[in-house]
Amino acid sequence: MGNRIKIRRKELRIKQAELAEMLNISNNHMSSIENGRQKPSLDIFIQICNLLNVTPDYLLLGSMHAYNIPQDIIDKLRLCNQADIELAGDFIELLVKRNCQTHNEPKL
Repeated sequence: MGNRIKIRRKELRIKQAELAEMLNISNNHMSSIENGRQKPSLDIFIQICNLLNVTPDYLLLGSMHAYNIPQDIIDKLRLCNQADIELAGDFIELLVKRNCQTHNEPKL
């Protein structure tokens, strides 16, 4: 779980100390969580999920919850390398921005 927190935090370009501050915990405690030496309390766990915009099952089990995403797309993404996944993520961000502009919705 700690490694998934670290990976997601880095994807969002949040420093460990920044996340610790947002959670109102020490940087040492955050480091211990990420390195698997300590487990977060339930309240901290929920806050981490919210701040990192992930589902609890992702942090606990390692799989993002696939809301209405066809299984074949998920399976194909698992075959991609990290650079390809980042490229797919960038493409999805462009689609989200386009849809938000089309529907006059706030950007995510």
